[in-house]
Amino acid sequence: MGKTLVKRSYKYRFYPTVAQRMELLRTFGCVRKVYNLALEARSRAWADDRRHVNYSETSAMLTSWKKSAELAYLAEVSSVPLQQALRHLQSAFNAFFSKRSKYPRFKSKKRTRASAEYTRSAFRYSDGVLKLAKMTEPLSVVWSRPLPDGAVPSTVTVWRDSADRWFVSILVESVVEHHLPTADAVGLDAGITTLLTLSTGEKITNPKHTDRERKRLARAQRALNRKCHGSSNREKARLKVARIHSKIGDRRRDYLHKVTTRLVRENQAVVIEDLAVQNMIKNRRLAQAILDAGWSDLRSMLEYKCAWYGRELIVVDRWSPSSKTCSRCGIVVEKLPLHVREWRCRGCGARHDRDINAARNILAAGLAVSACGADVRPQQGSSPERAIGCEAGTARRESGGNPVLQG
Repeated sequence: MGKTLVKRSYKYRFYPTVAQRMELLRTFGCVRKVYNLALEARSRAWADDRRHVNYSETSAMLTSWKKSAELAYLAEVSSVPLQQALRHLQSAFNAFFSKRSKYPRFKSKKRTRASAEYTRSAFRYSDGVLKLAKMTEPLSVVWSRPLPDGAVPSTVTVWRDSADRWFVSILVESVVEHHLPTADAVGLDAGITTLLTLSTGEKITNPKHTDRERKRLARAQRALNRKCHGSSNREKARLKVARIHSKIGDRRRDYLHKVTTRLVRENQAVVIEDLAVQNMIKNRRLAQAILDAGWSDLRSMLEYKCAWYGRELIVVDRWSPSSKTCSRCGIVVEKLPLHVREWRCRGCGARHDRDINAARNILAAGLAVSACGADVRPQQGSSPERAIGCEAGTARRESGGNPVLQG
């Protein structure tokens, strides 16, 4: 079996003292302030002079801001998280210029997760003891799982979620052994009633975590709406709502981790559809169900786990008529409404379950690309025998941590 050197983040919960809590809250506020000031300076420079401002210039600005009377408080916290905020802004602009994301936005005190990132010069870690800069006592971390033997943390990120829970994320480099090779491959069709339908015919249930807490959540939200804005009772009610949401999110991530780990362990190749989740959630009737299913998190987990463990992830074009194509003879039906869950092929007479048929077509399209290494795009006038191989849409492979390879 092969091995891969990867960067892995280990997340732990910790309980800060009163002094640590105050220091971290000040640091969070300064990080947000520096990020917003730098973004404003870069935006103004472009609007006034059509001039690009880089990281080095914003770093010099930070030095001058600390010396000013108005922003002197920036010098009271560790300088490393502030420099990291400028680096994050530079990364955001790089992503914008390469058309991978939208223009960077200002950080909001209420809507942005409060966090701070420390590099090696701003923390000390030894034998389960983690101490951050500007703090006299180590963090009271709950070490729910050990770090890899001999691992040296490169960065430590501290944040507080909306439910007032404190977490620390430790980034380390570790060696991951590949899973034993297997000849199995599986196609996945994502859904709402059923989370995943496999090309083997198996259907993985969607737990619908939000539905389990819907009554408690609705009751807590009604209580929140009755409280006066700015009152301490409203803050207590807000925390109660946030804790319910955090419980739902924890359950969803735990379930997705278990499902994706099993799929990657059992199959050498995993084939999925390139779903446009951001466009699909614009449908008000389906948005909540789609977000509760966690399709984006599912794909993200499959991507990095396949890269870690030596598996191949193949992504099939979203425009592939996987549901309307007969997986036996390749004939494509003109219309197939969503309420039709089973249908019979007019060519070969085969009776199909809509989701299982789609998963089999997704697998066939992915294997075609994996075998021939060429784009698989719809062809007008193609024969039924070529329908799956040439009408299943474009696919691409993502494996070994390499950039996405067009087939």
